[in-house]
Amino acid sequence: MLFSTLLEAAQNSPFKSPLRTVYCEAAPSPATSEERSVLVQQPHIQAAAAASGDSCEFGSLHYFALCGLGGIISCGTTHTMVVPLDLVKCRLQVDPAKYKSVFNGFRVTLAEDGVTGLSKGWAPTFIGYSMQGLCKFGLYEVFKVMYSNMIGEENAYLWRTSLYLAASASAEFFADIALSPMEAAKVKIQTTPGFANTLREALPKMTQQEGITAFYKGLVPLWMRQIPYTMMKFACFERTLELLYKYVVPKPRADCTKSEQLVVTFAAGYIAGVFCAIVSHPADTVVSKLNQEKGASALDVAKRLGWSGLWGGLMPRIVMIGTLTAAQWFIYDAVKVWLRMPRPPPPEMPESLKKKLGLQTGGN
Repeated sequence: MLFSTLLEAAQNSPFKSPLRTVYCEAAPSPATSEERSVLVQQPHIQAAAAASGDSCEFGSLHYFALCGLGGIISCGTTHTMVVPLDLVKCRLQVDPAKYKSVFNGFRVTLAEDGVTGLSKGWAPTFIGYSMQGLCKFGLYEVFKVMYSNMIGEENAYLWRTSLYLAASASAEFFADIALSPMEAAKVKIQTTPGFANTLREALPKMTQQEGITAFYKGLVPLWMRQIPYTMMKFACFERTLELLYKYVVPKPRADCTKSEQLVVTFAAGYIAGVFCAIVSHPADTVVSKLNQEKGASALDVAKRLGWSGLWGGLMPRIVMIGTLTAAQWFIYDAVKVWLRMPRPPPPEMPESLKKKLGLQTGGN
């Protein structure tokens, strides 16, 4: 219900004059090209139609739904692919005495659990991050359109970094609520020896021991980890993409092939991912330790770990998150290409703002 309200608000915002859709059920269709031309020229009426070659209209419910699908595919698959590295990273965070380094962590895990031990937690990872991806990418597009319409075209350009930060933070707030139960189960499986080997074993045990709170006790530190991470992920990506096309790519985006555009997307995603890992790592360590220990609070865990302990496992996480973020943006953009979705170019200064700046320059 809440998601439907957000989608409707984004699509039908009263501030959304450039993209606003008005449905007139009783109005007859124009019969001639002259009549259609007059209709298009009306300032407050615009026909709802996808651009030539696109499968949907930008800002429509169909568009937002496909963005959510792209998020499921990009997040669910990529996080599942790096489960072995994630498992070792979590064990480095919660038991550094036993797992002394990344390579040592892999060696100990293989010796104790075999090759199959490296896949522990894959099911809650796939389910949890698919749900998170649906909300993260789908709602990001919703909030970005909604907030930009609220502040107007010129302010949306001038304050675009703040717009990306606000939209991504809003989306991640809901995404983490969807992720939290599966994240708790994943960490429990990966870091508590003998507790459970599968999701089907873990869920009833966690419910029996701690009740529903077992699945949401890590929600606040998850917000602390994921919201800064996602804000950096989207804002850094959007601005890096803009800078790459402006200063690095030797030709305009419109002249690049789809393959060339996807390469630029991957590069911008990897740069964003490195910063994401650094910004969110202390909270990630707390989440891993918190879900291992029953009855502990996030503050207790942070105090016990100390400043240096909060940065345990940073290097494998940089590798993991950098690769993940790049792959997610690549897959997400590739899904948009595959589904023939609108892919607006990096933002450009509105003509109205150019005129205002020109008047200011001319008056000096």
